Amino acid sequence: MRFLFVGDSMTIGRAGDFTWRHRMWQHLERVLPGGYEIVGPRTELYEAGADAAVSHAYADPAFPAAARRHLAGWGEGWLHMAPLIGETVRATGADVLLISLGLIDLGFYTNSDQTAANVRAFLTAAREANPHVRAVLLPVIPNVRAEYDAPFAAECIRFNELLAKTIADEDTAASPLLLATIPESYDLPTDTYDGTHPGPTGEHKLAAAFANALHQAWGVGGAYAY
Repeated sequence: MRFLFVGDSMTIGRAGDFTWRHRMWQHLERVLPGGYEIVGPRTELYEAGADAAVSHAYADPAFPAAARRHLAGWGEGWLHMAPLIGETVRATGADVLLISLGLIDLGFYTNSDQTAANVRAFLTAAREANPHVRAVLLPVIPNVRAEYDAPFAAECIRFNELLAKTIADEDTAASPLLLATIPESYDLPTDTYDGTHPGPTGEHKLAAAFANALHQAWGVGGAYAY
């Protein structure tokens, strides 16, 4: 089973982070030892000083190089990933996509309807590359901007509704889709380092959202253990 992490700044992480990808790798090692592969064209973290994804300074230097693979970018959203996903799936043989996108789109590039259209374009391209690809999608998670920017908060709510509808409409037996559940305990002061990007506890909670969706819906692996 080949897993591909797809995301924005919360998924790529910055220099010095563990990342939720690392937490998910630890989980997969526990529940699917030898039965999975993490794939993707990138391995780097974002380096603030360089304003580019050029760092390999993960908080855990023992994080294996092969497990660091991903398709994530600081400042990249559905808008940017939709044109890339087809070739990435084709080149890597990915068959399970773990996707955390949307916040950057709504914050800087597209409104909720346009973002939902990009979700559909992304899924179409992924399925053209692999008609049996599976995907677990995380809604836009709580963030500090939504606490003071009411129009932005409304767009986040509307997009999450559109995302749920898209998943319901596009889900098929051949290429199933899941909507992951944001933990109710997700708390900005505790689980992020700046109101948006996950710290260690937030990383665990994001990984748990994906792991538990996989386990509960498809019987893949087991329940996430902190």
